[in-house]
Amino acid sequence: MTFTADDAPWWTGAVVYQIYPRSFQDSDGDGVGDLRGVLQRIDHLVELGVDVVWFSPIYRSPQDDNGYDISDYQDVDQLFGTLEDLDEVVAALHARGIKVVMDLVVNHTSDEHPWFVESRSSVDSPKRDWYWWRPARPGMAPGTPGAEPTNWGSFFSGPTWEYDQATGEYYLHLFSRKQPDLNWENPQVRQAVYAMMRWWLDRGIDGFRMDVINLISKAVREDGSLADGPATTGALGDGSAQYTHGPRLHEFLQEMHHEVFDGRRDGLLLVGETPGATVEDGRLFTDPARRELDMVFTFEHVGLDHGPGGKYDPRPLDLRDLKAVLGRWQAGLADVGWNSLYWDNHDQPRIVSRFGDDGEYRRESATMLATVLHLHRGTPYVYQGEELGMTNAHLRSLDDYRDIEALRYVAQTRAQGHVSDDAVLAGLMAMSRDNARTPVQWDASRHAGFTTGEPWLPVNPNHRSVNAEAERADPSSVFHHYRRLIALRHDDPVVRLGDFTMLLPEHPHVYAFTRALDGVRLLVLGSFSGDEQAVEVGPGWDDAEVVLGNHAEPARVAGGAAALRPWEAVVLRTAAPTG
Repeated sequence: MTFTADDAPWWTGAVVYQIYPRSFQDSDGDGVGDLRGVLQRIDHLVELGVDVVWFSPIYRSPQDDNGYDISDYQDVDQLFGTLEDLDEVVAALHARGIKVVMDLVVNHTSDEHPWFVESRSSVDSPKRDWYWWRPARPGMAPGTPGAEPTNWGSFFSGPTWEYDQATGEYYLHLFSRKQPDLNWENPQVRQAVYAMMRWWLDRGIDGFRMDVINLISKAVREDGSLADGPATTGALGDGSAQYTHGPRLHEFLQEMHHEVFDGRRDGLLLVGETPGATVEDGRLFTDPARRELDMVFTFEHVGLDHGPGGKYDPRPLDLRDLKAVLGRWQAGLADVGWNSLYWDNHDQPRIVSRFGDDGEYRRESATMLATVLHLHRGTPYVYQGEELGMTNAHLRSLDDYRDIEALRYVAQTRAQGHVSDDAVLAGLMAMSRDNARTPVQWDASRHAGFTTGEPWLPVNPNHRSVNAEAERADPSSVFHHYRRLIALRHDDPVVRLGDFTMLLPEHPHVYAFTRALDGVRLLVLGSFSGDEQAVEVGPGWDDAEVVLGNHAEPARVAGGAAALRPWEAVVLRTAAPTG
């Protein structure tokens, strides 16, 4: 179905702001952001104009993967405060008209979760089947190299199976060994998850962002075993075909929606993180008639600059590839479902350093990238600091990195010995998740106003010039440009619901498209270049109204052509047919 002004859900006109709590604001000087710190910065969110705050995990956790390893789903980790602190934050955000979405990880738990502690206590434990336990390969001694039940490689390097000496079997962990996968084939597991989700909604939460939700169904053979994947590196294989979009995934999602969301109040949001999802998958996930998810995070566009060696072997972006991918998602979900729109999050490097110019043209490229993204059809997501034009940290020592994925990569490359430390560091400087996790830069003071103590991760040295205080004082700043973009989505039905048409798909440096609704058309132009770009946009745009631009004198169309300055963005409007 195509949403209209009369039936469009509220989130089609909303903008979501992601808070990574440990790096947002520290209130007690321990160097880690917390919930009471969020209370100190709510005015910033209100001034920005966002409609929803999405919190990365704040549940009780050993913090092996910075909270994505949950040991208690119904409590707040003491690093961040208490449940009462969270209630206060939710009430304060609700009082300002901002909804709250919790990040929820139910593909796996921490190995310190009581469910897993009980599961590993004995092969006869009533919760043994709550996780994926399997014996060694037939004919091989348990605990020896190659005896793992399958050859799958983990997302965090190494095998996906950890041998448990006490019970003589292996448990599955697609991520860290401290993140054992839940067995969604067991209905008791599913009901326990649904009960927990209802508990949060009863407490006043407005929805969930579901971490790697498309990995919850594994392809189980009739004898209960799991199949090997094709060999990739050494003895490890790619098992993704066995656990990505598994055979019962849609069944599980529909059951979850029915058990948790049906009959609840309006205004809830359910978003899925779905690595590997295609447009066809996206249509199934987000078709309202199927009652699964409201939108999903696709990964196609953030993999375009990965080189032959993976994400830590980056290559320059070819803009034509980006247009092809985003254009395909726009077209594919035009009549069914809905897109989520994002550049940054806690797992991605800063977009101004990645696809823009974080030096001379930081402001221009940051505002251009924002304009191009927010004018697509879908719900935009802003990651903390993105609205300030925060850049990659450019941490220059391997000892400065904290992310488990980066540390495992360093250890693996050193063990294999075919990549130099200098090459490893170059990859981390460009692509490490730590780039997104440096503290938010609030002002030019020591530690950027984030903490009075020593921050858990070093503050970016450029905070003396790039910070919220400076951005707020400059009317042409990245911050105020984001404010204008968010207001435009709130106010303009064309931005919210208009059709999308890609222009100039083969232009190597200019991203161009139109949005149209009820006779009103918008033309969006964005230059991905530090050089001037001349483009032909066709008739009908001469003398069009300038809606938004990132230069004091925005480019205009004359004779069907426009000349864009370095990293320029401009949005034009006309109510007349364009021929």
